[in-house]
Amino acid sequence: MTASLKDKLLKTRLTERLGIRHPIIGAPMAFAAGGRLAAAVSAAGGLGLIGGGYGDADWLSREFRAAGNQAVGCGFITWSLRKHPALLDLALANNPQAILLSFDDPASFADRIKQRGITLICQVQTLRDAERAVACGADVIVAQGSEAGGHGEKRGTFSLVPEIADLIAKQSPTTLLCAAGGIGDGRGLAAALMLGADGALIGSRLWASKEANVSTAMHNAALAATGDDTIRSQVMDLARKLDWPSRYTARVLRNSFIARWHGREAELQSVADEEADKYRQAWAAGDPDNSNTFVGEVVGQIREIEPVANIIDRIVLQAAELLGAKGRYLEMVPVEARSSER
Repeated sequence: MTASLKDKLLKTRLTERLGIRHPIIGAPMAFAAGGRLAAAVSAAGGLGLIGGGYGDADWLSREFRAAGNQAVGCGFITWSLRKHPALLDLALANNPQAILLSFDDPASFADRIKQRGITLICQVQTLRDAERAVACGADVIVAQGSEAGGHGEKRGTFSLVPEIADLIAKQSPTTLLCAAGGIGDGRGLAAALMLGADGALIGSRLWASKEANVSTAMHNAALAATGDDTIRSQVMDLARKLDWPSRYTARVLRNSFIARWHGREAELQSVADEEADKYRQAWAAGDPDNSNTFVGEVVGQIREIEPVANIIDRIVLQAAELLGAKGRYLEMVPVEARSSER
C-alpha cells in the first residue's frame, strides 16, 4: 500500500465488521474468480470470493487450495447449489470468511451458514428480494444493478441501492449494504457510498486483472469494447443447456454468436445439443467470438489488464480524494441517517 493511500483509507461499517482495509468485495464470478483472484483481492485489502460455479467439486477444492493462506469466501448460484448441496459442505469445510448466495431464495442454506458463524451475503436484484434476504438473516446485502456483467435483472444500480438502503434503515439497521453493477473506478465507489452503501462488490474491473481465470483473447475483446457493445441475453444459457430461471438474463459482449442467435431462442433450443458442444469447445479455447465474454457496461472504463493490487489501490485512492471531508463524515454517521437525508 502506498503512503498516500494509507492516509486516505475509507473506513465504513463494512471494513469494521469484516476486518478489511478497503470497502471492496470481489465478485464470485463463475470460472473467472478462482482462488488466485480471490486471494489477490484479500491481500490487497478487500474480501475475495471464489466463484462456486455450477457444481464442480474438484474445481472448487482446487481453487480453495490456490487461495493459500489468504482469508477468502465463496459465492454460489443458489438455484444451482440446490442441485449440488454438497458444495456448500465443501466450502464450509474450508472455513470461508463469507458465503454469498445469489439468484433464488437463500432460505434453504441461510441457517446452516449463520449457525457456523460465517458472514452471510445475499446478492439481490429487486426490493422484494432484499426484503427476503433481511428475513433470512443476511449480514450483508448486495444490491446488483443491471449494468453488471453476467447474470442479473432489470433495475439500475443508481435507483436500486438507495431504495434498499432505506429498506434496511427501517427494517434491519445492522444489516450492511454493498452496491454492485457499473462500479469500476473510484467514482463508482464514491457514488456507492453516497447512495447509502457501506461498500461495493466489484466484478468486471477485477475480471480484467492478471489474476483472473480469463483468456487473453477475451481480455483483448474487452479492451476493445465500450459499454455500448454489451447486451443482456439468454442465448448463452440456452446454448450451454443451463437451467437458469427466466427472470435472469446475462450481460455479455456482442459477438458473432449473439448475432446468430439472439432473437431466435426457440430455434436455438431445437438444436441445443449440437450448439452446446460447439459452445463448450469455443469456451474451452477462450474464443470470444463463438462463446461469450461475460463483462458489464463498465468495460468502457477498462484500458489495461493489471494486477489486482494496482486496481484496488487506485479505486480506493480516487474515491477517498473525491469524497474528501465527506469521507470522514461517512466514518461517523450510520447508514440509517445517511439514507434518510435529502
